[in-house]
Amino acid sequence: MEVERVQALAYGGLAELPAAFIRPAHERPENTKPLEGVTVPVISLSLPHDVLVKQVSEACNEWGFFLMTDHGISPSLIKRLQDVGQDFFKLPQEEKEAYANDPSSGKFEGYGTKMTKNHDQKVEWVDYFFHLMSPPSKVTYDIWPKAPPSYREVTEEYNKEILRVTEKLLELLSEGLGLDKKVLKTTLGGEELEVEMKINMYPPCPQPHLALGVEPHTDMSAVTLLVPNDVPGLQVSKDSDWVAVDYLPNALFVHVGDQIEVLSNGKYKSVIHRSVVNKERTRMSWAVFCAPPHEAVIGPLPQLVDQRNPAKYSTKTFAEYRYRKFNKLPQ
Repeated sequence: MEVERVQALAYGGLAELPAAFIRPAHERPENTKPLEGVTVPVISLSLPHDVLVKQVSEACNEWGFFLMTDHGISPSLIKRLQDVGQDFFKLPQEEKEAYANDPSSGKFEGYGTKMTKNHDQKVEWVDYFFHLMSPPSKVTYDIWPKAPPSYREVTEEYNKEILRVTEKLLELLSEGLGLDKKVLKTTLGGEELEVEMKINMYPPCPQPHLALGVEPHTDMSAVTLLVPNDVPGLQVSKDSDWVAVDYLPNALFVHVGDQIEVLSNGKYKSVIHRSVVNKERTRMSWAVFCAPPHEAVIGPLPQLVDQRNPAKYSTKTFAEYRYRKFNKLPQ
């Protein structure tokens, strides 16, 4: 079945949103405006180690989210990553369709518009390209864009940097729990940790007050590291209110995902977040999801469970968790 792409709709002279894109009243940006004067934590990796552990732990406990600066990924690499992603979405539609995925049949990698099952059939105002970056044994390079020609070289270079930053982040999170710094990485699969890239493209929307780029959700990953372009749109939930995340050049947006919340037995919070869209400008983001392999067994770490702090979550394989979340079944 042919899928109607959001980018094609946006640049086809659309004056009003099709009904499938109009959110229920309680979800519409016009009715759920973010708090004024509240900002998310910003943490520099150059801080003294003990200060860094404390700040990261507090941010992940109170917000499940922070902006990371001084992470060592060069601004020029981030710029090249964004350039090759933008160039893919500038390709003729038929070239992009050669990479089309089919989540309904389990084929998630590739070019797509709708990723999760949605029982009310509402559609998000976004097209995306999704593929695995690591470990090498599981990467299917055939699905990676052939154009622009430098896509693979740039993305592989970025993957190496992301693996370095993720290892540091997991060490900080482990120490914040009072554990050895290697505990979280080892539990999440060690060198088999899966790293997935999702390039989100939110084109101009004729009625942005009625639509969402991505509906409210938590990430099923362990952690998510994201860089956006300079068009704001990400909002995170704090104490049942929305807080807009301002653009900070070259910062990594760090999201705690569901697996870290489970492993920490709730000390770290998987952040609820959404994306709003813009009437005149295209927003893009490059989200990297770091997740355990499907066979990994994830539950509250035994070191964090006792009579005073019983396990708050069930233990299951990540494959089972993904299946239940994708199909919107109770966990």
